Amino acid sequence: MSLILNIEKRDLKNKFPAANKVESLTESIKGVFYNKKEESTPITIPYADFKKVRKEAGGSSLITLKGIGEDKEVIIQDIDFDPITDNPRHVDFYVIERGKAMEAEIPLEFIGVSPAIKELGGMLVKASYELKIEVLPKDLPKMIEVDISLLLDFDSQILAKDLKLPESAKIIGDENEVIAIITEPKEMEEEVIPEAGDIAEVEIEKKGKPEEEAPVEDKPSEK
Repeated sequence: MSLILNIEKRDLKNKFPAANKVESLTESIKGVFYNKKEESTPITIPYADFKKVRKEAGGSSLITLKGIGEDKEVIIQDIDFDPITDNPRHVDFYVIERGKAMEAEIPLEFIGVSPAIKELGGMLVKASYELKIEVLPKDLPKMIEVDISLLLDFDSQILAKDLKLPESAKIIGDENEVIAIITEPKEMEEEVIPEAGDIAEVEIEKKGKPEEEAPVEDKPSEK
């Protein structure tokens, strides 16, 4: 199902209406769309629609912009957030050339249960949280699954080349990059506690033998 945003062209000669008022952020936000061949076009987007589409699209899914010329397939390139409300206030969309492969960093989602964790008490180490690929726009995934059930023991590892990618996708970078491994649990060192008898002996050694009282010398009598 295609994600659609209805947009309107923004006139840069006029100031964004009520730009400093909180209510404007809940109605519409500013944005632009562009690519290497297409000049940046300023737009406005209904806030509620963008919030909904962003939640479904994440950072990589294709979005169709409608309302200015031909429909445009885009991805979210950048979002500027208000430092006080943390609401998005400006969005950059990058226009995709249809039929041409594009580069994208796709988030990784770790799924499954590892026998090395469940049965051996190992700990999962996630070496990467995203993967950079080249892929046709039609095959652009929202995320890439990492099945940790493949991690059977402490020697097991999952590499970038082990991940299931769309048919047109190619890994950018090292195919042997480690994505996930299992480490052995660290055993807590047991403290050596001396037995009661040993404690008594230690205390005696520290105190030593009781000192003998010195003999009291008779004082010479005063005449």
